[in-house]
Amino acid sequence: MNDTLFYIIIGIAGIGLLGILIWYFILSKSVSKADIKYAKELKKGTEKHTFSLDVIYQKLYVSYTKIPFLKRYLAKLRRKLEILNVDDEYLTRKQTAAYLTKAILVIIPLTIIIIYVAKSNSLLMFILLIFEIFIVEILISGSVDKLDNKILREQIEFFSEIRHAYHETNMVEEAIYQVAQDDEKEVSRQADKIYEILISDDPETELEKYYDVAPNSYLKEFAGISYLTKEFGDRIDEDGSLYLKNINNITQEMQIEILKRDKLDYVFQSLSFIAIVPCLFIEAVKNWSISNFDFTASFYNGKLGFIVQTILLVLTAVCFMLVRKVKDNGSIETVTNENPWQKKLYEKPLIKKIVNLFVPKKGTKDYRKIINLLKRSASKLKMEWLYINRIVCCIAVFFVSILLVNKVHSIAVEFIYTDTSSGSSIVGMSESEKAEAEDILKSDNVFLDKYRGKRITKEQLQIAVTTSPQYSDATQEDIDEAVDRIYTKLQTIDNEYLQWIELIIAIGCSYLGYMAPIWLLYFQIKMREMEMEDEVMQFQTIIVMLMKIERVNVEIILEWLERYAKIFKEPITKCVNNYESGAWEALEELKNDITFPLFIRIVESLQSAVEKIPIREAFDELDTERDYYQEKRKETNNRLISRKSLIGRAIGFAPMICLFVGYLIIPLVVIGLGSMNNAFSGMQASIM
Repeated sequence: MNDTLFYIIIGIAGIGLLGILIWYFILSKSVSKADIKYAKELKKGTEKHTFSLDVIYQKLYVSYTKIPFLKRYLAKLRRKLEILNVDDEYLTRKQTAAYLTKAILVIIPLTIIIIYVAKSNSLLMFILLIFEIFIVEILISGSVDKLDNKILREQIEFFSEIRHAYHETNMVEEAIYQVAQDDEKEVSRQADKIYEILISDDPETELEKYYDVAPNSYLKEFAGISYLTKEFGDRIDEDGSLYLKNINNITQEMQIEILKRDKLDYVFQSLSFIAIVPCLFIEAVKNWSISNFDFTASFYNGKLGFIVQTILLVLTAVCFMLVRKVKDNGSIETVTNENPWQKKLYEKPLIKKIVNLFVPKKGTKDYRKIINLLKRSASKLKMEWLYINRIVCCIAVFFVSILLVNKVHSIAVEFIYTDTSSGSSIVGMSESEKAEAEDILKSDNVFLDKYRGKRITKEQLQIAVTTSPQYSDATQEDIDEAVDRIYTKLQTIDNEYLQWIELIIAIGCSYLGYMAPIWLLYFQIKMREMEMEDEVMQFQTIIVMLMKIERVNVEIILEWLERYAKIFKEPITKCVNNYESGAWEALEELKNDITFPLFIRIVESLQSAVEKIPIREAFDELDTERDYYQEKRKETNNRLISRKSLIGRAIGFAPMICLFVGYLIIPLVVIGLGSMNNAFSGMQASIM
């Protein structure tokens, strides 16, 4: 990319930024559209006399819904925020537009920086611009996670106020209503929703609906315990109110979770960016190495340098996605898009027939294996959607591989036409040597253009060189040297085309693309297995809260465990469905489906509570050794964070290490040793 084109791109970016500012100003003055009027209706009762950006964000929201590329991110961000805001359309629109606007304001200057850094490498520039999509994901998910963490911290204070209000009123719904009047807190909207559920005509049905949209499991637990206490009454024992004790248990769980999230955020706060940053330094490393060591130009400007650069970029993308998977703490249970692109694609008759050829038949071993894989990884994908992902990845990787192979050949040909560093030694080239190399290159290019692709023999080339004006005064030794050099270049150029071995490599890469979605599911399973102990300890807390409530039986406990389970959700659901056919047999099957010892002990205690002893006695140790289990939970979280930290750092720093070791140090050492060896050989030959 030349300087003129670079300045044109910078000018276009500047004009675009100015246009956005003008459009932003005009939009802030316009209030005539129907969508804006609807936004004003949503704002009724919330107006303030001081200036605010609320109306601006409402207008921006309407505008973003009409922009195809931004519309996707707007919908994705909205699905997360509407869970937190509980039917507050105005606030959802405002926060969605605000977060997306902040992301855009970061992306615009970043785009200009990328264009400047990678102006000489169009492929690198394109890939870096694609990476901006990942950066948008970081900004959006980070903003939503902060809001979710804010709600979680507010819940601790909220539950503390509930305790005081309950002491005064001794009524669950009145205590919640009293505390929910603080409109300045995000959690107040959740409290209002729970209060409406408790006083509704059919609270059980409304509660089930709330379970599907609650922002975190702790609010689910609080809503469920509040409902059970309202229905069956509170119980007073030697430790005081059972309802307040259960709230205290939930609070302790939240405190542990907050500490866990804070530590994970601290460990992973920079790893996502560290995984991407090496891409910005590829050109800097290349330019520094060539400017200081001329002999490395043959590597960086040749096809081998391009191949290493491509591998580094692919590694960066993979490491970025894996770091995000490792860090994920499942803070927000996102509502899945019910009409994703996979579904739209599968609904086309021709595509459906093709995909069905790859999907295993129901009842087969492969079908059961894939279904089990999807369940164990807690994936929201359907079988058909998974295979659409696999086929699309396979086709995309194949065509990208073919394009990259053709690019490698074109780079090799271009390198032959432009390389003047082949005669460079480890000590570099003088100005006169560089000028001589330029003259030789121009002379060689005349013959390359004339005889390229004509399959000329060496004897014919000898005659052409001898009779050419460029070598009219040359010695026979210079002519022979030129013939050998030009003939070698012609042979190299004529062999730079797509070969069968490269087609096989492209097919092999496409197979890797076909398997990538499956490997990603296995990776998710490994990450989930690390959190098994933490989930079982959450089950213990739930059982401690339920075991002393009157009329609670084993089936209710299983339903609660199913509601909050993630890793063990599938076997528990199966047990709940089979429970009416035989409680003991269903629990025995559950015990056979799991292998985690701590959970097996819980299932055995549930079996005892079915036929032999009351629930309270079956789980008596959980209550008496509560402090021990709390300390064990903290230790488990510390080990989990340490393991995630180790894995995350290994993955996050891999691109940086590969950049400096594989793209700088190894080429510098290998090519330097080769140049040094050639220099010593030349010196020995001149002495002899």
